[in-house]
Amino acid sequence: MIRIGLLSDTHSYLDEQVFTYFDSCDELWHAGDIGAPDVVDRLRVRWPMRVVCGNIDRETSEWPSHRRFELEGLDIWMTHIGGAPPKYNPIVRPNLQLNPPDIFVCGHSHILKVARDPVLYGRTTHRILYLNPGAAGKTGFHQMRTCLRFTLDSGQIRDMQVIELGKR
Repeated sequence: MIRIGLLSDTHSYLDEQVFTYFDSCDELWHAGDIGAPDVVDRLRVRWPMRVVCGNIDRETSEWPSHRRFELEGLDIWMTHIGGAPPKYNPIVRPNLQLNPPDIFVCGHSHILKVARDPVLYGRTTHRILYLNPGAAGKTGFHQMRTCLRFTLDSGQIRDMQVIELGKR
């Protein structure tokens, strides 16, 4: 069992509340548009991090464009610009259809959304769980800054919580 904190689109702003809200988390994921590297550096002091670069970030070996990994029996794919079901980004759509993950994480839209894709892809018998934590930063059109917290446990995702950090 592992507790995850998920944020995106910080755009160089890190709300101190994150340290309280994610205190019970075992690791954090950042779905891109980090902005200043010190955002990740400050979080990495407390938690292991899984990070992807966004369109305002520079891709590095630590901040790849796509990150695919297995955790607690779940196949997870994280990228920044992924679109949303059923209108995925044309760059990721073919891979999603051929090799669908259990969980698809992205940011970019600044719109919080947690949904099961209504379509079955590939040889799966389940639908992709789409996670976009919205935007945790102050830059953008969103009104409320948001992030997500949840638990992965033996192939299951549980205890999904939306965290509102306050108005932009």
